[in-house]
Amino acid sequence: MHAVIAHHFWDRPGGGELVMASIAHAMARAGYQPVLTSLSDFEPRKYLEWFGIDISSYPYISMGIRLRSFGLYMRLLVWYPVKVALRRYSPRIIFIDSPTYKPLVSDLRRKGIKLIEYIHFPLDLSFRRKYVSLGYYYTEDQYMAERYTRFPLSIYAWLYSKLFDKFARENPFQVSTAVLTNSRWTASIIKMAFNEDPIVLNPPLPPNSPITTSSRSFDERKPYVVMVGRYAEEKRYHWVLENTVPKLVKEIPQAKVIIMGSAGTSTSESYYNHLMRISLKNGLRVGTEISHISNVDVVLMKNVPRQEMVKLLDESRVFLHATVNEHWGIAVAEPWPGACPWLFINPAVPGVTWQ
Repeated sequence: MHAVIAHHFWDRPGGGELVMASIAHAMARAGYQPVLTSLSDFEPRKYLEWFGIDISSYPYISMGIRLRSFGLYMRLLVWYPVKVALRRYSPRIIFIDSPTYKPLVSDLRRKGIKLIEYIHFPLDLSFRRKYVSLGYYYTEDQYMAERYTRFPLSIYAWLYSKLFDKFARENPFQVSTAVLTNSRWTASIIKMAFNEDPIVLNPPLPPNSPITTSSRSFDERKPYVVMVGRYAEEKRYHWVLENTVPKLVKEIPQAKVIIMGSAGTSTSESYYNHLMRISLKNGLRVGTEISHISNVDVVLMKNVPRQEMVKLLDESRVFLHATVNEHWGIAVAEPWPGACPWLFINPAVPGVTWQ
């Protein structure tokens, strides 16, 4: 028996990729043969290095699309490689984490194939105007508005919102066998939109995450503030570099800010370069390797090996997370417990909150 695990972009070590790789592994343990579908090319063997999950033996279908700067638009076609898999493997289950599978619905019903949708965040609320009153529409939500209301991305988002309705299913509870989500917070948002409760299935920690039984005291740690997550605007590194770091290094000159993230796409590379420019514009000394840290205020590191990342977390005094409306945040879950104290910054509320 085959089970299709459908994800639009497998070629990065992000939270969504961890979830889908874990689902594939779980399906294999349950006796199914996982079939991975993707719009872009990817290397399954990397998952063992990234997460400690071996998906290299699973067959996969890739459309070979390389438009990595158009991640939202790629989601619109997530159904297409699934359709290929339906012909080639006749699966019993489809597990998908994008809502844009309307072209598949009639086939799945006719063939009696079970479909499970995993919702990281309901894109319906971001791109369907009928949900604008809930406050998450792309022109209303704080993060989305910051990114998508300025030209040319305003055109990018407007066109996507028009195309979204053509490919997205309406109510997931009416077409899916089960609807899953990543947290109780996201579940509450889904309930507001569709008036039904999804099943909460928290993303797992990667199997290769070390378990810390003891940690250094605060005084034993170095005056490092560390941030972890792929280089993407929603992580709001730019906001931290503009509003927090200049004040921090002025008040605590010995403090160092370390940002560690993946940069596997042209969009993330562009954002990384943007962060470099912001750092210099704000008079910050910036480096790209941990060996530079004694002479800089900020270190922007790309694709850091997990062992080195864990070491830096264990040495640091503060873990900083600045994403608005974080619906789960694997980068937050992984360092805790035993790494370093958390520091959340909410730009809508004066001050900071320690956890």
